[in-house]
Amino acid sequence: MLSRVHVIATGGTIASTPDEDGAAPSLSGEDLIESVPDIDCEAPEEPREGGETAGARADLTVESVSQVPGFDMDFDVMSAVGERARAAVESGDPDAFVVTHGTDTMAETAYFLDLTRSLPVPVVLTGAQRRLDEPSSDAPANLLSAVRAATHPRVEDGVFLAFDDELHAARDVRKGHSHKLAAFESPNDGPVATLTRDGLQFHREPRSESESIPVEGTDARVEMVVSAAGVDGAQVERAVDSGVDGLVLAGTGLGNATGALGEAVADAVDAGLPVVVTSRCGAGTTGAVYGTPGGGQTLHERGVISGGDLAPWKARLKLALAVEAVDGEATGADVAQYFPNRVE
Repeated sequence: MLSRVHVIATGGTIASTPDEDGAAPSLSGEDLIESVPDIDCEAPEEPREGGETAGARADLTVESVSQVPGFDMDFDVMSAVGERARAAVESGDPDAFVVTHGTDTMAETAYFLDLTRSLPVPVVLTGAQRRLDEPSSDAPANLLSAVRAATHPRVEDGVFLAFDDELHAARDVRKGHSHKLAAFESPNDGPVATLTRDGLQFHREPRSESESIPVEGTDARVEMVVSAAGVDGAQVERAVDSGVDGLVLAGTGLGNATGALGEAVADAVDAGLPVVVTSRCGAGTTGAVYGTPGGGQTLHERGVISGGDLAPWKARLKLALAVEAVDGEATGADVAQYFPNRVE
């Protein structure tokens, strides 16, 4: 019996076509599936000796929930993907899901779905750096990889991202290059598996690496502020005055800020606003080491929450969900439970 895979299309480069005003998503999920001849929806092929065929065998169903580029993704569409997946599971149909998505925020949607997960089957996101009409498009190969990963017997649940012959855990993955086909990386832990002609070569157990938050979406406003040489506290003051529900500080190095920015962040915490500090570096984690007004040790003592090794944009997403989980009136003490001082 073929594995049943439900494909949820959201737009992105993988679904885009060009016109005189620039490229935009327009292809349906059905269009994308038809572009991948190596997905066998009729009958299984004989596997290669020592592993499965480089093709994929699945009974596919498809639906679209949006036609947006990755850079315009929002929490509402992320929630809609989760809702459609849960509805499909309740109907008893799919063994796995594949979500097609724009690459700019694909890692964020993957993490959103992993944090809010309530699915007993795997979800694999994928997309493309080059449109189907462009030379050497990576769209068919990435979609094929996603179906292969989603139907592999060792991938039983959790949310993943399949791209350029690698499978990444939702929590760890980030987009690391603006235009290379090898766009995604998991800088701290590496990929979960490599896709080869003969099968998936696993480097670690395929599972969720996130602690779930019991909500399905959020309306919380969380702003992200960035420290850099000479930055003052004006961006924090503007955010607080506008009525945000939380702040994420993308600090330098181990999670430090300029003195002026550190003072403004501490004032926000004193006013009851939850603030999470992360590092703007591409890898590594935060550490409470330095004193002075913006040093990591001072921020810790003032009540700023450590985001550990989360990328700033993922910490922002998690903080928004945590605020929702505590009924939208969060303080640092309320949401700190969702940011344990360890790697999840």
